[in-house]
Amino acid sequence: MSHVPGPVARRPRALPVTGAGQAAAGSYCRTRTSPLWRHLLWAMAAAWGRFLSRAWLCRTAWQGCGRNYRAALCAELKRPLVIEEVTPRPVQPHEVRVNVHFCGINFADILACQGQYQERHQLPFTPGMEFSGMVLETGTDVSTVKEGDRVIGLPGFSGMAEECITDHKNLWQIPEKVSLREAAALPVSYGTAIFALEHRACTQPGETVLVTAAAGATGLAVIDVATNILQAKVIAAAGSDEKCQLAMQSGAQSSVNYSRGSLKEAVGKLVGSGGVNVVIDMVGGDIFLEALRSLAYEGRIVVVGFAGGTIASVPANLLLLKNVTAMGLYWGRYRQQNFPVFSRSLSSALQYCQEGRIQPHIGEVFELEEVNDAFLHVTQRKSTGKMVIAVHYGRKADGHPEGESTSCLEGHLNFGYVPWESDLEQTVARQTPLSMGFSRQEY
Repeated sequence: MSHVPGPVARRPRALPVTGAGQAAAGSYCRTRTSPLWRHLLWAMAAAWGRFLSRAWLCRTAWQGCGRNYRAALCAELKRPLVIEEVTPRPVQPHEVRVNVHFCGINFADILACQGQYQERHQLPFTPGMEFSGMVLETGTDVSTVKEGDRVIGLPGFSGMAEECITDHKNLWQIPEKVSLREAAALPVSYGTAIFALEHRACTQPGETVLVTAAAGATGLAVIDVATNILQAKVIAAAGSDEKCQLAMQSGAQSSVNYSRGSLKEAVGKLVGSGGVNVVIDMVGGDIFLEALRSLAYEGRIVVVGFAGGTIASVPANLLLLKNVTAMGLYWGRYRQQNFPVFSRSLSSALQYCQEGRIQPHIGEVFELEEVNDAFLHVTQRKSTGKMVIAVHYGRKADGHPEGESTSCLEGHLNFGYVPWESDLEQTVARQTPLSMGFSRQEY
């Protein structure tokens, strides 16, 4: 459950159309200064507005105004990101242009900006592995989505921008009952959780699952899926009492604060000498070794990450004595190696959310200009659940951008504005510069 406070009724600014944008807009954009045209447009909106498709509005926005868009750029490794205006490029036949509404923050984004991620990007680049938004334009060879569709995207990077161009294979349509804000929190965390529990560990109903870093985005997703989809029992392990409490509120049957002592001993008191059936580990180091020793006969441990900063060596004798299995999960690798299975994990996450069987926990929402504060929040281990960037175009009730960023009609086709997300919290800007360091004592 998200603990983001109530709505902030603030209408974000749209960037003015300047320079090349004015030239692209031409006389059509300038007609908005004429009172006669204003009256005509109002009349047209009243008579035909309900019949105008989302696709027409989105297409007019880009082709008519040609405005630049804002993006968070990593221009130099291990330095704060900068927000700059970027000139849009044409889409290729297999590509789709998406108006990004929300972008999920992942630790991999921070590692990429440090130059420490396994996939290196050429500078400058825009981070952002996952986003939700609406299709603005499609290439000539694209038939899977159309203008106006609500989608989640996994471009690999470039999601922290007002617009993102990506291959159509990187997009999945969002079901009607799933909000754009919720959808942005699903792909990486829930895709990983579903894959780890179902595909790798083959978790069965009634089995006991131990999850480390349980208050993080993926940890809470594991609790959600294990409890509500697979009917498994969950022991949540985290580094503070507050995080353990959050994990319990999210569905875990019991919790362990491993900053207070031995994880293995604490788990033993909960389940006895038999051990747990499945471990999903995102910490590594000594926590991984203690979790491994907590496994039952023929138990399975899935290595998802190393948030603690240390990669442990697996003592092979432990695997032999209990006939246990240690396996890894690099979820993104399945995109290239087994795309149907990869895609099914995302489709399952969207379906479960549509059915109300899972509920992503969004810990905090930052604005695009606060991306460095958001990264700092993560590296200082202050975050719980999913951290999300809200991208400012301004939002209408049907999800369209408003004002100049939508069309040159300056709001005359107004079918009723609401805050860009009714439950969005404006985070107080923190002026602390971005630090890429983090404490290895808290995870």
